Amino acid sequence: MPHTRFTAPAIWRPTPASAAALAGGLTVFGIGEGFLLASHLGAAPWSVLAQGLSLRSGLAIGWTTLIVSTCVLLLWIPLRQRPGLGTLMNILIIATSLEITYSFMPQPDSLPARYALVVVGLALIGLGSGFYLTSGHGPGPRDGWMTGLHRVTGLPVGLVRLCIEVVVLIAGWLLGGTVGIGTALFALLIGQSVAMGLAVVHRLSPGPLELSLPGEEPFPQGEA
Repeated sequence: MPHTRFTAPAIWRPTPASAAALAGGLTVFGIGEGFLLASHLGAAPWSVLAQGLSLRSGLAIGWTTLIVSTCVLLLWIPLRQRPGLGTLMNILIIATSLEITYSFMPQPDSLPARYALVVVGLALIGLGSGFYLTSGHGPGPRDGWMTGLHRVTGLPVGLVRLCIEVVVLIAGWLLGGTVGIGTALFALLIGQSVAMGLAVVHRLSPGPLELSLPGEEPFPQGEA
């Protein structure tokens, strides 16, 4: 994980620069999620779940996103995971920016414009992840739950993530969330998008590169 000039010294010790990177990155991430949803071509598994819950409950998708994130955070308790500032801000900022974007974003009818929303949304998620992950304030609720399960079960982190996201995606689809080509593109391209976002952020604000030690799992890339 690249460190930058704005990376915080500790997850609960923000600096003005790390707080700005955290808030800005999460806002951009939420806007990207809103773009994917507005395309009506499918979205990330957790957004599909939030969309399905929104359709069933009548709550705005921002609220269902916040509720899902809070419930996932509660699953940290038996795993003895410790949240950071980024964990809590993740819940609040992504839900808010997604709700605002999805509510006010014109939803085009033409297929090229809808594909454009998917592409731009993926790019924004990658860029937002780059700033958020390098701010140094800890993982989001979903990534923290994933790494906690990996630590407790000993299963490969990739397998844990795959199982979680398949279950979440099926649950969201059964609840009425939209699964489509946008979902497939997210699965195929999100890793590369985040990697490019990290590279852009590191180029904008270079710092020492922290390498994983042999046998250690790198910090997971993907949905916050």
